[in-house]
Amino acid sequence: MFLQISLDNSATDAAAASVATAPEMPTEKTMTILELAFSGGVAGNTIMVLLLLLSVITVYLFVERLLAIKKADKLDPQFMNNIRDHVASGKIQSAIQLCERTDTPVSRMIQKGITRIGKPLQDISASIENQGKLEIQRLETNLALLATMAGGAPMMGFLGTVVGMILAFQKMANAGGQVQVNMLAEGIYVAMITTVAGLIVGIFAYFGYNYLVGRVGSVIHKMEASTTDFLDLLDEPA
Repeated sequence: MFLQISLDNSATDAAAASVATAPEMPTEKTMTILELAFSGGVAGNTIMVLLLLLSVITVYLFVERLLAIKKADKLDPQFMNNIRDHVASGKIQSAIQLCERTDTPVSRMIQKGITRIGKPLQDISASIENQGKLEIQRLETNLALLATMAGGAPMMGFLGTVVGMILAFQKMANAGGQVQVNMLAEGIYVAMITTVAGLIVGIFAYFGYNYLVGRVGSVIHKMEASTTDFLDLLDEPA
């Protein structure tokens, strides 16, 4: 009887000891996107701030150019018909006022041509062409800067990758033979997070740039078509 009790106590003590010495299960650490983005130390945070600044500039450039191009692309379908009627009836001043009220690249080019009526057709065409070059330059304002963002942001992200790897190797060198994973975490965070952030900004800028270039091309096509119609109007026999 005493032997059985002793064995039972021994089994209970062994079970309690095994529970006490059992390794604790690692708890999963959750982080928000903002905490994850700025968890790379001083070097990583500096690059992330620069990438954040580039992202703000990229969004501003895209929205500003998109609104400007949309405004330039708006043209009353009856605009050229009204111009034709005014010019055919000799109401030159009315045609000029219509162009001023419309205030688009097409209307400004037509207005430039109207003010040259009476001169040789070649001179009128050259005047309209020069105005068209100015309008295209206005439409393409800051597009080169947006293209620079598309290439520069990923390069800055890759700079973060290099900095992160340098930090990781530096920690390994300082630790000697006692290298632990958590020691390399900061460098790995810098390498991965900055690369992802740079690619996100660069991809948005790249697609945004190409979309805006396509919209500018559409406006230029309308400018050329309207200019051709106006010159044909002037070339018609009286």
